[in-house]
Amino acid sequence: MILQLVRARRRQVLIDVDTQKDFLLAEGKACIRNHRRVLGHIRRVMAWARVRNIPIISIAEVHPDNNGESEFCCCIDGTEGQRKVRYTLVSNRVCFPADGHTDLPRDMLRQYRQVILHKRCVDPFDEPRIDRLLSEMRANEFLLIGAAAEGAVKAMALGLLQRGKRVTVVTDAVGSHNKREAKLALRKMEAKGAKLVETKRVAGVSHLRHVGACDCESCRGLTRKSSIGLREVS
Repeated sequence: MILQLVRARRRQVLIDVDTQKDFLLAEGKACIRNHRRVLGHIRRVMAWARVRNIPIISIAEVHPDNNGESEFCCCIDGTEGQRKVRYTLVSNRVCFPADGHTDLPRDMLRQYRQVILHKRCVDPFDEPRIDRLLSEMRANEFLLIGAAAEGAVKAMALGLLQRGKRVTVVTDAVGSHNKREAKLALRKMEAKGAKLVETKRVAGVSHLRHVGACDCESCRGLTRKSSIGLREVS
């Protein structure tokens, strides 16, 4: 039975995939390439979605600790790295575990601005609850951001396209570990019907100088250069 709240077609839905500290911050266990640039664009898109009151579906990877003997290197349950970057969260949200169930509240997207769904695998559609929600949800456009282009983002895009959804991938708000594989993944998504755009096409241009999440040299460099320049001018 299709969820009552899902029947109404929404103009746009934002899906952020694995926007977690282990993937997006320099100290993370599996940090993407060019994380400073990607973080800035993710922050911009999330701010745009909040202002426009666009529903946000967040997918987050999680793996059991198994008493410190987990076979996975990142996103271990209970660790700081498994947490989402702070500006990918809104205050009015609900979270669901990766437990193999498909139950969802009927009025969920009326009550909450953000729905966070956990997964234990690369492909989000391998989780029954995620599959059910995204298969039943109707929207004119599903916008994708997150990590990684050659992994979970590609699986999300292809899964949505297979279900007859219209998909737009915000390419500069999508990170990757391997540049070559990421380019091939984006080409495959486009060949299957996804639209590829940059953040400025969706959310306009921002003058943001600091991503506000990562304290590494790369992320803080622009802020320091800007401050030095202002002191020299004065």
